[in-house]
Amino acid sequence: MRVTRRHFAALSGAGLLAMPAILRGAEPIRLRCSLDTAPSHGRNKAMADYLAKLEAASGGRIKTELYQSGQLFADLDVSKALIQGQVELACPGAWTLTGFIPDCDFFQLPALYGQPYEITHKAVDGETGKAVAGEIEKRLRSHVLGPWLDLGYQNWYTSASHPLTRYDQIKGLKIRNPGGAGLAWRTRFFGGIPNTTAWPNVPLALSQGTFDGLISTDESVASAQLWEAGLRYAFADHQFIGEYIPIVAGRFWTSLPADLQKLMTDLWAANIGTYRRQMQEGQEHAREMLIAHGVTYTLPPPEEVTAWRNKMLAEEGEVARLLKISPDIVTLLRHDVGLA
Repeated sequence: MRVTRRHFAALSGAGLLAMPAILRGAEPIRLRCSLDTAPSHGRNKAMADYLAKLEAASGGRIKTELYQSGQLFADLDVSKALIQGQVELACPGAWTLTGFIPDCDFFQLPALYGQPYEITHKAVDGETGKAVAGEIEKRLRSHVLGPWLDLGYQNWYTSASHPLTRYDQIKGLKIRNPGGAGLAWRTRFFGGIPNTTAWPNVPLALSQGTFDGLISTDESVASAQLWEAGLRYAFADHQFIGEYIPIVAGRFWTSLPADLQKLMTDLWAANIGTYRRQMQEGQEHAREMLIAHGVTYTLPPPEEVTAWRNKMLAEEGEVARLLKISPDIVTLLRHDVGLA
């Protein structure tokens, strides 16, 4: 058979179409991920690992770019960036999404006060999490990639001049929190006075007595070396576990072929268990650092935590209304954690 120039061109074109895009010189798909925490943070380490695995598993069809320390967007602004297609992937804290989706604040409900990781996971991996993920996808025109990433327990921490080893010692203390009606409500519930101070100003404000203590995590307190600002007590009642939510921009997600959507989903599902365990280990290491630097670390007896949770549950309706959490989410949460 004689192959004409036209036949050769046609055969070559067909062969090129059958080749992977990366082999025929097509541009890889760009995936930008925005985080506002530093590279040393556990969330950053988890996302960096995931992106590296994704790029490798895609055979170069996806080219990932990780922007850290707020290079692109702060978590408070990344929701709009996802909607506008200015970034393809983010993993913001649930507390930063409450302005768009109040139900993201369900962690502040009394049902989750002082609960262990396995109980919180029943909620975030159960019907409560599914319902909230659905709201996120609708309101932010996005796709929730899969199970959420733990930040860690939120506790009370106070300065040397305000010992805190018992619940009744919270009364009258001025307590800094990251903001939000739920944290302020809990502070007042225990007789404290809520204070909101920007995190970069916390060390100086603590050393100057602007507030007496704060609500945070072991890792955050240790990474800021707050013992140098006078912090000496930790009262670890495990108020709630903060969660980061992996969100993919909707336009990016729908533009992906089905096999790459599956790859992204499967890779996250295969690694989230490891990432959660690493986050917990990071908090445990931070606790050891606090103790090593002279911080008195107190875990209240489990029966006391339960008793306080039961007192809070009597006011759960009021808290839900304050936080604008829907009755359906309250019902789902109580069912997920075994209170229904």
